[in-house]
Amino acid sequence: MSISARVSSYLVQNNIPYQVYPHFHSVNSISSAISANIPLDHIAKAVILKDHQDRYMMAVLPGNNKINLSVINDELMGSYQLVEEDEVYKLFNDCEHGAVPPIAQAYNMGMVCDKSLDELEDVYLEAGDHERLICINKDSFEKLTANAKHIRFSQLMIH
Repeated sequence: MSISARVSSYLVQNNIPYQVYPHFHSVNSISSAISANIPLDHIAKAVILKDHQDRYMMAVLPGNNKINLSVINDELMGSYQLVEEDEVYKLFNDCEHGAVPPIAQAYNMGMVCDKSLDELEDVYLEAGDHERLICINKDSFEKLTANAKHIRFSQLMIH
């Protein structure tokens, strides 16, 4: 597999420049960062959530952080819960399992973004497979997340 066609089309159509970083096969965002020799907190990972009305939302956070649903629900006045893996696979059927690109708009979803990612000069994104990362600069990340709510909702899980 390669970069999701849906993702590359979205980036091109929205004039968001990016670079592709190949790496050895990985199983998750942390192993992708290690394989590509990128700091763990520079990888943006996607966690898919669903509210009580079955509306999906993508939470984007650093690869070495853990989501805090209580903060998201308090800040957004919602009742979001994690989506089961099988359902995520169906939503992202153009991607390898576990390689969800954190580009919500390409999948017609709302997005909440952890503020810690806003501080980075370069952000690395899963590309839809387990052998490539997409790198975008700070300006491109701001453009990509312009419609997202930016709050602090995650905490470090690996020291």
